[in-house]
Amino acid sequence: MRINNLLHFSEYHRFYVRRDFALSSLDYKMLAAIYQPMIGAYAISIYQTLFQQLPADKVGMSAMEQQRKLFLALELESGERGRKLFIDQTSRLEAVGLLKTTRRFASASDDYVYEYTLFAPLSPTEFFRNQHLTLFLRDKVGKYAVFALRDELVLPDADEVKEANSENLSVPFYELFTLNSQVVDYELEQAFFESAASSGSTEAKPEVVNKGFQYAEIIMHFPRESLNREYVERLKYEQEQLATINFVAKKYNLFLTDVCRLLDEDGVFDEDGRIALELLQHKANQVFRQDKKRSDDRTRLMAKLADQGVVTSASHNSNEASENGGEKIVEMEYYLEVPDLFQGECNQHQYNYILRNEPYTFLLEKIFSKGSVPDGLLDTLSKVDLNYGLREEVINVLIHFIYVNKRSWAKSSIEYSVTDMLGKQVSTFEQAVKYIREQVKYQEKRSTRGTTGSSYGGNNAAPRNGRGRQKPVIPIVQDAPAAKQRTAEEREALRKKAQQLDGKL
Repeated sequence: MRINNLLHFSEYHRFYVRRDFALSSLDYKMLAAIYQPMIGAYAISIYQTLFQQLPADKVGMSAMEQQRKLFLALELESGERGRKLFIDQTSRLEAVGLLKTTRRFASASDDYVYEYTLFAPLSPTEFFRNQHLTLFLRDKVGKYAVFALRDELVLPDADEVKEANSENLSVPFYELFTLNSQVVDYELEQAFFESAASSGSTEAKPEVVNKGFQYAEIIMHFPRESLNREYVERLKYEQEQLATINFVAKKYNLFLTDVCRLLDEDGVFDEDGRIALELLQHKANQVFRQDKKRSDDRTRLMAKLADQGVVTSASHNSNEASENGGEKIVEMEYYLEVPDLFQGECNQHQYNYILRNEPYTFLLEKIFSKGSVPDGLLDTLSKVDLNYGLREEVINVLIHFIYVNKRSWAKSSIEYSVTDMLGKQVSTFEQAVKYIREQVKYQEKRSTRGTTGSSYGGNNAAPRNGRGRQKPVIPIVQDAPAAKQRTAEEREALRKKAQQLDGKL
């Protein structure tokens, strides 16, 4: 028990005990023969005293009492010496895994409340498999005493069955029994879910670890006085809405504090407690753009300081949030080729999975990996996403089409393609793939037609199909032949004749 200030731990503070097991005769023998030599009889007596705070045939949480009750039962002095002794002995129990101590702050009484969670002793087989506990017991009682205790508590298998072949003949539950799946008792499910979620006493054994922010993390940081508190508390039973929130958080790189602040905004939940996705994405996009602007300003400032010799090095890290709960699979006939930028990083299956399931901001960050994504492009795509309502997977296919075919990233070019897709009712991944394949075929056909048209007929030839206006025939002025070379006598005769015409002769 880590207590730095003894004023925070005294016999006047309240406590309660939590356990979910009962001690058997084997457990009592393990406490007496195994644990007591390791941690001492006084620590085991504290364990027994805490165990008796609940009836032996019940589990759960005991009533709240002052720790004075424990001090009197254990004959501890009221004061610093008694507190230190109690802390030392409970620390021994915690070290061997029999106890966990938790301190909680009760706002009603404005004081600390201590929770003592008890755990059952390990079975003999589990104990002797634990290396550090076995070595510690050897240091206390000796090697041969450990061998004797193991032989006393664990009976060996017969030699006849050690190497015999085995066959499992057990009957599974659903082979013998059938549940009535037509009747769904929501009250029963909710009651069992609440009891499982509220039991924070034992060590959690998560069955499925969901990526993204968990309900416990959100509710812990969400303000109690908020008007949306009741809607956020419902997320514990509505995993689809929680998955939607995590998808938006990953799409716009939101932190937990940003998510809690957005869920506290007016209008984020409708009257039925459902998430208003458009408004949530709009506000999340504003937060994302503000963070990006600050990040860009900070990057420019750090670069400026580095040029001046103030900063010598800098590092940039990027962390992703959560994935959307529902993962969509791409059929092989709609697979798109992996661009050169992604070669070596992912195969064709993984790349198409990214196009189908990841937000478009994730794909843009991969394409513009050498710097930040331009603001103009983000403005255009956010307008396409939020105002035009084009789905994420369709936007990803459009980005793939622009990058692979080296089209312009200008706003006018993107809006032209988006308008064409909206006019043709392109709303799914498969329709978007068909659309870009048609565009590629159309471009190839145009380029082939242009090359063929320029290869026949010369300047004055008419088109093969007979349509179109023929160019007019323009007469071409021919170059004059080179002047004839004249002799000296002919040139002299011409000069005299010119002088005669001028009246000089």
